[in-house]
Formats: sequence, structure tokens, C-alpha cells
Amino acid sequence: MKQLEFQIKQLVTFLPNFETTNLEVSAASVGWHIEHCLLVIKQITATVAQSDPKVYQRKFNFTRFWVFLLSYIPRGKAKAPKVVIPGEDLNLKALEESVTHTIQAVAYLKGCQKNQHFMHPFFGVLNQQQTIRFLAIHTRHHLKIIQDIMK
Repeated sequence: MKQLEFQIKQLVTFLPNFETTNLEVSAASVGWHIEHCLLVIKQITATVAQSDPKVYQRKFNFTRFWVFLLSYIPRGKAKAPKVVIPGEDLNLKALEESVTHTIQAVAYLKGCQKNQHFMHPFFGVLNQQQTIRFLAIHTRHHLKIIQDIMK
């Protein structure tokens, strides 16, 4: 959890550059990547919060195993669901508010039961700990993209 909290702080350091783009790296701006990460954290936390821990069933997933083992998501291999695609009206104030709500979501996720869960389209059902791990891997993936945009 500390890793995810630290990564959110790292995202905040890039807020002043939210309009920066580098088409050789990504069609999206730094702000888009920041907001996407924040939306993913908030949406997944909301799903975990609504889940019933009694119905969680652990199941092996080969793709999850490798991504979690390597702590790496390859670029350009998946398309984000519409619900976590930022709108075109990104601005600094909205991003700052989104950061505040995301910090609250992470605090809430910390308190969820270990078998509260969500269904990931590629990795299957993730319990609370796996969810936190996925969010850290996903955020790291986008932080690397942001850093490459800034080069």
C-alpha cells in the first residue's frame, strides 16, 4: 500500500506539466495519464467496496501470474475501458480534485476485507491485496510513460 501511496505523490509532481505531450511516446498528454491512473484507482476501489467477500474464490490466472511476477505491463497491449478514459476537458483544478478523491479511495481500500474483490478482464478475480498490487503495477506503468514523455 505504501508503494501505491508513494506513486500517487509522484503523479502529483507531474501536475504542473499536465499539458505536455510527446507523440513519439504517447498520443496522450501527461495529464491524461495522470487522470487515467486516478480514475482506475477510484473505479476499482468502488468495485471492491461493493463486493461480497463471501463469494470470492481464488483461481489461478497465468497472465496475472506473469505480470505480478515481473511487475510489468507491456505497452500498447490493452485498451482501457471507457469508464477510465479521461475526458477532453482536463485542467489543473480538476486533476487536483481527482488526486484528493483518489487519496481518500486508497485510504478506504486499505480498510477493505481481504476477500473483497473485483473482476479484471485479463487477470480474473483479484482480492484486496492483489488489487493493491495491480494498482501499483498499473500506476508504475503509466509513471514510466509520463517520464518518457517528459524526456
